[in-house]
Amino acid sequence: MNGPSIFWYDFETYGDDPRRDRASQFAGIRTDEALNIIGEPLVLYCKPSDDFLPSPIACQITGITPQHAQTHGVNEAEFIKSINDELSKPQTCVAGYNNIRFDDELTRQLLYRNFFDPYEREWKNGNSRWDIIDMVRLCAATRPDGMAWPKNEDGTNSFKLGKVTEANGIEHKGAHDALVDVLATIEVARLIRKHQPKLFDYIYQLRDKRRVQAEIGLDNRKPALHISATYPSQLGCLALVMPLCIHPTNSNGIIVYDLRENPRDWIELSADEIRARVYTPADQLPNGIKRVALNIIYINKCPIVTSPAVLDPVRADLYEVDLEICRKHWDLIQNSPNIGEKIQTVFQEGKFERETDPDYMIYSEGFFSDNDRSLMQTVRATSPNDLARIDLPFRDKRLHEMLFRYRARNYRGSLNQSE
Repeated sequence: MNGPSIFWYDFETYGDDPRRDRASQFAGIRTDEALNIIGEPLVLYCKPSDDFLPSPIACQITGITPQHAQTHGVNEAEFIKSINDELSKPQTCVAGYNNIRFDDELTRQLLYRNFFDPYEREWKNGNSRWDIIDMVRLCAATRPDGMAWPKNEDGTNSFKLGKVTEANGIEHKGAHDALVDVLATIEVARLIRKHQPKLFDYIYQLRDKRRVQAEIGLDNRKPALHISATYPSQLGCLALVMPLCIHPTNSNGIIVYDLRENPRDWIELSADEIRARVYTPADQLPNGIKRVALNIIYINKCPIVTSPAVLDPVRADLYEVDLEICRKHWDLIQNSPNIGEKIQTVFQEGKFERETDPDYMIYSEGFFSDNDRSLMQTVRATSPNDLARIDLPFRDKRLHEMLFRYRARNYRGSLNQSE
Protein backbone atom coordinates (compact mmCIF):
# COMPACT_ATOMS: atom_id res chain seq x y z
CA MET A 1 0.00 0.00 0.00
CA ASN A 2 1.49 3.33 -1.12
CA GLY A 3 0.28 6.86 -0.50
CA PRO A 4 -2.37 8.29 1.82
CA SER A 5 -5.41 6.20 2.71
CA ILE A 6 -8.41 6.29 5.02
CA PHE A 7 -9.13 3.44 7.42
CA TRP A 8 -12.83 3.54 8.32
CA TYR A 9 -13.73 1.78 11.54
CA ASP A 10 -16.32 1.14 14.21
CA PHE A 11 -16.61 -0.65 17.54
CA GLU A 12 -19.54 -2.42 19.12
CA THR A 13 -19.34 -2.35 22.90
CA TYR A 14 -20.82 -3.71 26.11
CA GLY A 15 -21.87 -0.24 27.29
CA ASP A 16 -22.02 3.43 26.34
CA ASP A 17 -19.05 4.79 28.31
CA PRO A 18 -15.87 4.64 26.18
CA ARG A 19 -13.69 5.27 29.24
CA ARG A 20 -15.00 2.37 31.35
CA ASP A 21 -16.87 -0.04 29.10
CA ARG A 22 -15.29 -2.71 26.91
CA ALA A 23 -15.34 -3.58 23.23
CA SER A 24 -17.20 -6.61 21.90
CA GLN A 25 -16.50 -6.23 18.17
CA PHE A 26 -14.31 -4.21 15.81
CA ALA A 27 -14.57 -3.74 12.07
CA GLY A 28 -12.55 -1.64 9.68
CA ILE A 29 -11.85 -1.30 5.98
CA ARG A 30 -9.39 0.83 4.03
CA THR A 31 -10.15 3.18 1.14
CA ASP A 32 -8.08 5.59 -0.88
CA GLU A 33 -8.83 9.30 -0.52
CA ALA A 34 -11.35 9.02 -3.36
CA LEU A 35 -13.24 6.52 -1.16
CA ASN A 36 -12.54 3.47 -3.30
CA ILE A 37 -12.11 0.34 -1.17
CA ILE A 38 -8.52 -0.90 -1.46
CA GLY A 39 -8.27 -3.64 1.15
CA GLU A 40 -10.06 -6.52 2.77
CA PRO A 41 -12.17 -5.81 5.87
CA LEU A 42 -10.82 -6.58 9.31
CA VAL A 43 -13.49 -7.96 11.67
CA LEU A 44 -12.62 -9.08 15.21
CA TYR A 45 -14.47 -10.09 18.35
CA CYS A 46 -12.97 -9.49 21.78
CA LYS A 47 -13.31 -12.10 24.51
CA PRO A 48 -14.84 -10.55 27.65
CA SER A 49 -12.55 -10.58 30.67
CA ASP A 50 -13.67 -11.78 34.10
CA ASP A 51 -13.36 -8.36 35.78
CA PHE A 52 -16.13 -6.72 33.73
CA LEU A 53 -19.90 -7.24 33.61
CA PRO A 54 -21.40 -6.47 30.18
CA SER A 55 -24.61 -4.47 29.99
CA PRO A 56 -27.54 -6.73 29.01
CA ILE A 57 -29.10 -3.76 27.21
CA ALA A 58 -25.97 -3.27 25.11
CA CYS A 59 -25.97 -6.98 24.24
CA GLN A 60 -29.61 -6.71 23.22
CA ILE A 61 -28.90 -3.70 20.97
CA THR A 62 -25.89 -5.22 19.20
CA GLY A 63 -26.95 -8.86 19.30
CA ILE A 64 -23.45 -9.76 20.50
CA THR A 65 -23.56 -11.86 23.65
CA PRO A 66 -20.51 -12.50 25.85
CA GLN A 67 -20.81 -16.18 24.93
CA HIS A 68 -20.56 -15.37 21.21
CA ALA A 69 -17.53 -13.14 21.73
CA GLN A 70 -15.92 -15.77 23.97
CA THR A 71 -16.33 -18.42 21.29
CA HIS A 72 -15.35 -16.34 18.27
CA GLY A 73 -13.02 -13.76 19.78
CA VAL A 74 -9.43 -13.23 20.85
CA ASN A 75 -8.19 -11.80 24.14
CA GLU A 76 -7.99 -8.03 24.53
CA ALA A 77 -4.20 -7.87 24.05
CA GLU A 78 -4.38 -9.68 20.70
CA PHE A 79 -7.51 -7.72 19.76
CA ILE A 80 -5.92 -4.29 20.14
CA LYS A 81 -2.59 -5.39 18.61
CA SER A 82 -4.32 -6.40 15.38
CA ILE A 83 -6.26 -3.14 15.36
CA ASN A 84 -3.22 -1.00 16.10
CA ASP A 85 -1.26 -2.67 13.30
CA GLU A 86 -3.86 -1.32 10.84
CA LEU A 87 -4.32 2.10 12.42
CA SER A 88 -0.56 2.69 12.57
CA LYS A 89 0.26 2.10 8.92
CA PRO A 90 1.99 5.23 7.52
CA GLN A 91 -0.18 7.99 6.02
CA THR A 92 -3.36 6.49 7.44
CA CYS A 93 -6.27 8.74 8.32
CA VAL A 94 -8.52 6.85 10.75
CA ALA A 95 -12.15 7.86 10.28
CA GLY A 96 -15.66 6.99 11.37
CA TYR A 97 -19.04 8.31 12.46
CA ASN A 98 -18.94 9.97 15.89
CA ASN A 99 -15.61 8.25 16.43
CA ILE A 100 -13.77 11.26 17.89
CA ARG A 101 -16.11 11.28 20.89
CA PHE A 102 -16.55 7.52 21.25
CA ASP A 103 -14.52 5.04 19.19
CA ASP A 104 -11.25 7.00 19.34
CA GLU A 105 -11.62 7.30 23.10
CA LEU A 106 -12.27 3.58 23.38
CA THR A 107 -9.18 2.94 21.23
CA ARG A 108 -7.01 5.06 23.50
CA GLN A 109 -8.21 3.16 26.55
CA LEU A 110 -7.54 -0.20 24.87
CA LEU A 111 -4.04 0.85 23.87
CA TYR A 112 -3.30 2.26 27.32
CA ARG A 113 -4.50 -0.86 29.19
CA ASN A 114 -2.43 -3.10 26.95
CA PHE A 115 0.91 -1.27 27.16
CA PHE A 116 0.81 0.63 23.86
CA ASP A 117 1.30 4.36 23.43
CA PRO A 118 -2.33 5.57 23.35
CA TYR A 119 -1.65 8.52 21.01
CA GLU A 120 1.13 7.55 18.61
CA ARG A 121 -1.08 6.09 15.91
CA GLU A 122 -2.92 9.44 15.67
CA TRP A 123 0.06 11.48 14.41
CA LYS A 124 3.19 9.44 13.71
CA ASN A 125 4.30 8.77 10.10
CA GLY A 126 1.91 11.30 8.63
CA ASN A 127 -1.14 9.77 10.28
CA SER A 128 -4.29 11.63 11.28
CA ARG A 129 -7.87 11.08 12.37
CA TRP A 130 -11.22 12.33 11.13
CA ASP A 131 -14.92 12.16 11.97
CA ILE A 132 -17.66 12.84 9.41
CA ILE A 133 -20.62 13.40 11.75
CA ASP A 134 -20.09 17.16 12.02
CA MET A 135 -19.65 17.35 8.24
CA VAL A 136 -23.09 15.75 7.99
CA ARG A 137 -24.43 18.40 10.39
CA LEU A 138 -22.83 21.18 8.32
CA CYS A 139 -24.39 19.86 5.11
CA ALA A 140 -27.82 19.62 6.70
CA ALA A 141 -27.60 23.18 8.00
CA THR A 142 -25.98 24.97 5.07
CA ARG A 143 -25.79 22.75 1.97
CA PRO A 144 -28.77 20.36 2.16
CA ASP A 145 -29.19 19.76 -1.59
CA GLY A 146 -28.51 16.26 -2.85
CA MET A 147 -29.42 14.41 0.34
CA ALA A 148 -32.58 13.61 2.25
CA TRP A 149 -32.62 14.69 5.88
CA PRO A 150 -34.58 12.54 8.36
CA LYS A 151 -36.41 14.27 11.18
CA ASN A 152 -36.85 13.67 14.87
CA GLU A 153 -40.33 13.85 16.38
CA ASP A 154 -39.76 17.53 17.25
CA GLY A 155 -38.99 18.38 13.62
CA THR A 156 -35.24 18.79 14.01
CA ASN A 157 -32.77 16.87 11.88
CA SER A 158 -31.73 13.43 13.08
CA PHE A 159 -28.07 12.50 12.66
CA LYS A 160 -28.31 8.89 13.77
CA LEU A 161 -26.46 6.85 11.18
CA GLY A 162 -29.33 4.41 10.72
CA LYS A 163 -31.83 7.18 10.01
CA VAL A 164 -29.49 9.03 7.62
CA THR A 165 -28.83 5.86 5.61
CA GLU A 166 -32.50 4.87 5.51
CA ALA A 167 -33.56 8.31 4.29
CA ASN A 168 -30.98 8.20 1.50
CA GLY A 169 -31.57 4.64 0.32
CA ILE A 170 -28.23 3.37 1.59
CA GLU A 171 -28.17 -0.32 2.45
CA HIS A 172 -27.72 -0.70 6.20
CA LYS A 173 -29.10 -4.11 7.11
CA GLY A 174 -27.83 -5.22 10.47
CA ALA A 175 -27.25 -1.84 12.07
CA HIS A 176 -25.08 -2.18 15.18
CA ASP A 177 -22.97 -4.73 13.38
CA ALA A 178 -19.60 -3.00 13.16
CA LEU A 179 -18.81 -3.84 9.51
CA VAL A 180 -22.30 -2.89 8.35
CA ASP A 181 -21.93 0.47 10.12
CA VAL A 182 -18.50 1.04 8.56
CA LEU A 183 -19.75 0.39 5.02
CA ALA A 184 -22.76 2.65 5.65
CA THR A 185 -20.47 5.43 6.88
CA ILE A 186 -18.38 5.22 3.70
CA GLU A 187 -21.56 5.48 1.60
CA VAL A 188 -22.64 8.63 3.47
CA ALA A 189 -19.19 10.14 2.88
CA ARG A 190 -19.43 9.25 -0.83
CA LEU A 191 -22.81 10.94 -1.08
CA ILE A 192 -21.48 14.18 0.41
CA ARG A 193 -18.36 14.05 -1.76
CA LYS A 194 -20.55 13.61 -4.84
CA HIS A 195 -22.93 16.49 -4.12
CA GLN A 196 -20.64 18.86 -2.20
CA PRO A 197 -17.08 18.10 -3.37
CA LYS A 198 -15.55 21.44 -2.37
CA LEU A 199 -17.07 21.28 1.08
CA PHE A 200 -15.90 17.68 1.48
CA ASP A 201 -12.32 18.56 0.53
CA TYR A 202 -12.29 21.58 2.85
CA ILE A 203 -13.56 19.60 5.85
CA TYR A 204 -11.06 16.82 5.16
CA GLN A 205 -8.24 19.37 5.53
CA LEU A 206 -9.39 20.27 9.05
CA ARG A 207 -7.74 17.07 10.30
CA ASP A 208 -4.65 19.28 10.65
CA LYS A 209 -4.90 21.38 13.80
CA ARG A 210 -2.69 24.06 12.25
CA ARG A 211 -5.33 24.54 9.57
CA VAL A 212 -7.99 24.81 12.28
CA GLN A 213 -5.93 27.42 14.14
CA ALA A 214 -5.67 29.49 10.98
CA GLU A 215 -9.44 29.34 10.49
CA ILE A 216 -10.14 30.40 14.07
CA GLY A 217 -7.95 33.51 13.93
CA LEU A 218 -7.50 34.04 17.66
CA ASP A 219 -5.06 36.94 17.16
CA ASN A 220 -7.75 39.27 15.84
CA ARG A 221 -10.71 37.37 17.29
CA LYS A 222 -12.44 37.19 13.94
CA PRO A 223 -15.89 35.56 14.09
CA ALA A 224 -16.16 32.04 12.69
CA LEU A 225 -18.98 29.60 12.06
CA HIS A 226 -18.65 26.60 14.40
CA ILE A 227 -20.55 23.34 13.88
CA SER A 228 -21.09 21.20 16.97
CA ALA A 229 -23.67 19.04 18.73
CA THR A 230 -23.23 21.36 21.72
CA TYR A 231 -25.50 23.86 19.94
CA PRO A 232 -29.24 23.08 19.78
CA SER A 233 -30.54 21.12 16.80
CA GLN A 234 -33.23 23.72 16.19
CA LEU A 235 -30.41 26.24 15.68
CA GLY A 236 -28.69 24.05 13.11
CA CYS A 237 -26.06 22.70 15.51
CA LEU A 238 -24.11 25.85 14.67
CA ALA A 239 -23.11 29.22 16.08
CA LEU A 240 -21.26 32.32 14.98
CA VAL A 241 -18.54 32.39 17.60
CA MET A 242 -15.88 34.81 18.78
CA PRO A 243 -12.58 33.24 19.90
CA LEU A 244 -11.54 34.65 23.27
CA CYS A 245 -8.46 32.84 24.57
CA ILE A 246 -6.54 29.59 24.80
CA HIS A 247 -7.73 27.19 27.50
CA PRO A 248 -5.52 27.67 30.58
CA THR A 249 -4.73 23.97 31.08
CA ASN A 250 -5.14 22.50 27.58
CA SER A 251 -3.31 24.30 24.79
CA ASN A 252 -5.44 22.48 22.20
CA GLY A 253 -8.58 24.19 23.50
CA ILE A 254 -9.79 27.58 22.25
CA ILE A 255 -12.55 29.15 24.35
CA VAL A 256 -15.20 30.82 22.18
CA TYR A 257 -18.45 32.73 22.72
CA ASP A 258 -21.76 32.31 20.86
CA LEU A 259 -22.43 35.79 19.51
CA ARG A 260 -26.19 35.20 19.37
CA GLU A 261 -26.23 35.81 23.12
CA ASN A 262 -25.93 39.29 24.63
CA PRO A 263 -22.71 39.46 26.69
CA ARG A 264 -24.01 42.44 28.65
CA ASP A 265 -25.71 39.96 31.00
CA TRP A 266 -22.39 38.67 32.33
CA ILE A 267 -19.45 40.70 31.12
CA GLU A 268 -19.13 42.74 34.32
CA LEU A 269 -19.37 39.68 36.58
CA SER A 270 -16.38 38.23 38.42
CA ALA A 271 -14.67 35.06 37.21
CA ASP A 272 -16.28 33.08 40.05
CA GLU A 273 -19.75 34.34 39.14
CA ILE A 274 -19.21 33.51 35.47
CA ARG A 275 -17.91 30.05 36.39
CA ALA A 276 -21.11 29.34 38.31
CA ARG A 277 -23.12 30.25 35.21
CA VAL A 278 -20.97 28.08 32.96
CA TYR A 279 -20.89 24.87 35.01
CA THR A 280 -24.33 24.96 36.66
CA PRO A 281 -26.91 23.01 34.60
CA ALA A 282 -29.39 25.35 32.93
CA ASP A 283 -32.37 23.87 34.78
CA GLN A 284 -30.67 24.59 38.11
CA LEU A 285 -29.99 28.27 37.47
CA PRO A 286 -32.28 30.86 39.14
CA ASN A 287 -35.25 32.10 37.14
CA GLY A 288 -34.22 34.70 34.59
CA ILE A 289 -30.54 33.71 34.70
CA LYS A 290 -29.10 32.18 31.54
CA ARG A 291 -26.03 30.04 31.14
CA VAL A 292 -23.06 32.00 29.77
CA ALA A 293 -22.68 30.85 26.15
CA LEU A 294 -19.01 29.88 26.31
CA ASN A 295 -17.76 26.79 24.51
CA ILE A 296 -14.42 25.10 23.81
CA ILE A 297 -13.13 24.21 20.35
CA TYR A 298 -10.48 21.49 20.56
CA ILE A 299 -8.23 21.99 17.56
CA ASN A 300 -6.95 18.40 17.74
CA LYS A 301 -10.44 16.88 17.47
CA CYS A 302 -11.17 17.78 13.83
CA PRO A 303 -13.68 20.54 14.64
CA ILE A 304 -15.57 22.24 11.84
CA VAL A 305 -14.76 25.94 11.82
CA THR A 306 -15.44 27.91 8.69
CA SER A 307 -16.26 31.33 7.26
CA PRO A 308 -19.60 32.93 8.21
CA ALA A 309 -20.13 33.38 4.46
CA VAL A 310 -21.08 29.69 4.29
CA LEU A 311 -24.38 30.66 5.91
CA ASP A 312 -26.69 32.40 3.44
CA PRO A 313 -29.12 35.10 4.71
CA VAL A 314 -32.17 32.80 4.66
CA ARG A 315 -30.48 30.13 6.77
CA ALA A 316 -28.85 32.71 9.01
CA ASP A 317 -32.34 33.97 9.82
CA LEU A 318 -33.59 30.40 10.34
CA TYR A 319 -30.83 29.73 12.88
CA GLU A 320 -31.16 33.14 14.58
CA VAL A 321 -27.76 34.39 13.45
CA ASP A 322 -28.37 38.13 13.01
CA LEU A 323 -25.06 39.52 11.75
CA GLU A 324 -25.79 43.07 12.88
CA ILE A 325 -26.61 41.96 16.43
CA CYS A 326 -23.61 39.62 16.45
CA ARG A 327 -21.37 42.54 15.45
CA LYS A 328 -22.65 44.60 18.38
CA HIS A 329 -21.99 41.72 20.76
CA TRP A 330 -18.49 41.28 19.29
CA ASP A 331 -17.74 44.98 19.83
CA LEU A 332 -18.92 44.84 23.43
CA ILE A 333 -16.63 41.91 24.23
CA GLN A 334 -13.69 43.28 22.25
CA ASN A 335 -13.85 46.55 24.18
CA SER A 336 -13.98 44.82 27.55
CA PRO A 337 -10.54 45.07 29.21
CA ASN A 338 -8.75 41.85 30.18
CA ILE A 339 -11.64 39.66 29.04
CA GLY A 340 -9.28 36.91 27.89
CA GLU A 341 -7.54 36.70 31.26
CA LYS A 342 -10.87 36.65 33.08
CA ILE A 343 -12.21 33.82 30.94
CA GLN A 344 -9.02 31.82 31.43
CA THR A 345 -9.55 32.14 35.18
CA VAL A 346 -13.08 30.80 34.74
CA PHE A 347 -11.71 27.64 33.13
CA GLN A 348 -8.88 26.96 35.56
CA GLU A 349 -9.17 23.39 36.79
CA GLY A 350 -11.36 23.13 39.85
CA LYS A 351 -11.04 20.67 42.68
CA PHE A 352 -12.29 17.47 41.11
CA GLU A 353 -12.15 14.07 42.72
CA ARG A 354 -8.93 12.45 41.54
CA GLU A 355 -9.06 9.12 39.75
CA THR A 356 -7.24 6.44 41.74
CA ASP A 357 -7.81 3.34 39.60
CA PRO A 358 -4.84 2.85 37.22
CA ASP A 359 -7.18 1.55 34.51
CA TYR A 360 -8.73 5.00 34.18
CA MET A 361 -5.72 7.26 34.85
CA ILE A 362 -4.76 7.75 31.22
CA TYR A 363 -5.21 11.53 31.48
CA SER A 364 -4.74 12.26 35.17
CA GLU A 365 -1.07 11.26 35.48
CA GLY A 366 0.41 12.52 32.24
CA PHE A 367 2.57 10.77 29.65
CA PHE A 368 4.80 7.79 30.35
CA SER A 369 8.56 8.44 30.36
CA ASP A 370 10.80 7.14 27.58
CA ASN A 371 12.20 4.58 30.03
CA ASP A 372 8.73 3.26 30.88
CA ARG A 373 7.68 3.27 27.23
CA SER A 374 10.64 1.01 26.49
CA LEU A 375 9.63 -1.33 29.31
CA MET A 376 6.05 -1.35 28.03
CA GLN A 377 7.38 -2.59 24.71
CA THR A 378 9.16 -5.35 26.62
CA VAL A 379 5.84 -6.38 28.20
CA ARG A 380 4.20 -6.70 24.79
CA ALA A 381 7.11 -8.73 23.43
CA THR A 382 7.21 -11.16 26.37
CA SER A 383 5.58 -14.56 25.94
CA PRO A 384 2.67 -15.41 28.27
CA ASN A 385 4.77 -18.08 29.97
CA ASP A 386 7.47 -15.56 30.86
CA LEU A 387 5.23 -12.69 31.99
CA ALA A 388 5.17 -13.90 35.59
CA ARG A 389 8.96 -14.00 35.75
CA ILE A 390 9.83 -10.53 34.50
CA ASP A 391 10.56 -7.85 37.10
CA LEU A 392 10.55 -4.50 35.34
CA PRO A 393 11.73 -1.29 37.07
CA PHE A 394 8.77 0.90 36.12
CA ARG A 395 9.01 4.49 37.31
CA ASP A 396 5.33 5.26 36.87
CA LYS A 397 3.30 3.99 39.80
CA ARG A 398 0.42 2.91 37.54
CA LEU A 399 2.31 0.28 35.63
CA HIS A 400 2.92 -2.42 38.25
CA GLU A 401 -0.81 -2.84 38.95
CA MET A 402 -1.58 -2.53 35.24
CA LEU A 403 0.83 -5.38 34.47
CA PHE A 404 -0.88 -7.66 37.00
CA ARG A 405 -4.28 -6.88 35.46
CA TYR A 406 -2.90 -7.33 31.95
CA ARG A 407 -1.77 -10.83 32.88
CA ALA A 408 -5.04 -11.66 34.64
CA ARG A 409 -7.24 -10.48 31.77
CA ASN A 410 -5.28 -11.91 28.90
CA TYR A 411 -3.12 -14.74 30.23
CA ARG A 412 -4.67 -16.31 33.31
CA GLY A 413 -2.22 -19.18 33.05
CA SER A 414 0.54 -16.78 34.09
CA LEU A 415 -1.03 -16.30 37.55
CA ASN A 416 0.02 -18.36 40.55
CA GLN A 417 -2.52 -19.66 43.08
CA SER A 418 -2.33 -16.65 45.42
CA GLU A 419 -2.68 -14.22 42.51
